[in-house]
Formats: sequence, C-alpha cells, structure tokens
Amino acid sequence: MSNWFVMSKKSKNLDASKNAQDQKDRPVRADARRNLDALLEAAKDVFSTSGVDAPVREIAEKAGVGLGTVYRHFPQRSDLIAAVFRHEVDFCADAAPLLAAQYEPGEALARWLQRYSAFITTKRGLAPALHSGDPAFKNLRAYFEERVRPAFLTLIEAATKAGQIRADVDADDILYAVAHLSMSAYDVSSDHTQRMVALLVDGLRYGAPN
Repeated sequence: MSNWFVMSKKSKNLDASKNAQDQKDRPVRADARRNLDALLEAAKDVFSTSGVDAPVREIAEKAGVGLGTVYRHFPQRSDLIAAVFRHEVDFCADAAPLLAAQYEPGEALARWLQRYSAFITTKRGLAPALHSGDPAFKNLRAYFEERVRPAFLTLIEAATKAGQIRADVDADDILYAVAHLSMSAYDVSSDHTQRMVALLVDGLRYGAPN
C-alpha cells in the first residue's frame, strides 16, 4: 500500500517516483473495489437461494474471483454475512439522495420504498445468521438505524412538505408496514410484493393537498 498520507522531506525525484507508483496502484485499487462489490452481490444472491451456509466456492465462482480473494477479505463466514448486510444497508440509504435529485418528492419516496422492500427480502435471507447471537452481528442494528432511517425521514418529510402525501402519517409505521408486506416475498413472486407496496403508497397519497 502506498504511503499517501505520510509527510516526506525527501528529494523531488523520490516524490516523482512515488507519484508514478500511485498512478500504477490506482487501477489495482479500482479492480479490488469491483471484485469486492461483485463478491458481495454474489454472496447476497447465493445466500438468498442456498442459505447462509452455502459453500464459499459457490460464491467465489458466481463473483468470478478466487477463493483466496474471498478469504482475504472475509476470514470468517460471519464477516461476509455482516458485510453483505452493510452493503445492502448502504445501497438502500445511498439511493435516497439520488432519487430525490431525479424525481418529484412523492415519486422519489415511492421508488425508495420499493428499494427498502427489496432490502427486507435480503435481510430475511440473512436472518438465521443475524439472530444467532454471533458478536460479529452485534452492531448491525445500530448501523441500520444510523443509515436507513435518516435517509427515509428526508424523503418522507420532503413529500409531506410538497403536499404529495398526507400529513398524518408516522414514519416508523410506514417502515413497519413495508417490512410486513415484504415478509411474503419468499412465498409469492416479487411482483406481488411490489404491487402491495405500491398500494400502500397510493394510501399515502390519498387525501394529500396536491
């Protein structure tokens, strides 16, 4: 790893050499990031179909990486499960400002709730591990609260202020309702869950000022 943040008093030639090495390192770091993202996506998919005890080789093959890459990033299976959870939390939370910038407040909220529903489906696949009492999962609930709830509150407050949803809704009630609607995702098609969430959003719009 290059010493980007170390103060140096050496010659300009050494600085130039270090800069050149940094330029060489950047594609490697980018590749590593892509490999990690692919690995987490593959693990999410495999866990959802084969369970959290699925063979690591299956995850590596789906991600297109070697077993060494998996174990280098995640020495324990619990490390990988926790990383998948955080990855999905981040994806859900980071979607909020992107949707807010692209759509009207009511539509941004509706689209985000569909993403939240997909997150709940993923969380259900991880549930056997997350509820196991493993210390690796101890802080995941707090991480979810810190990332997802503020993102949602920003969207629902904007939609309320714009008069695009009714003003008498409780934010926690909405998250709770979408979570329950998503509980059937394993028993019926994902299209059914999406329709149920869309019906919920229609209820939020009923009686809105605009």
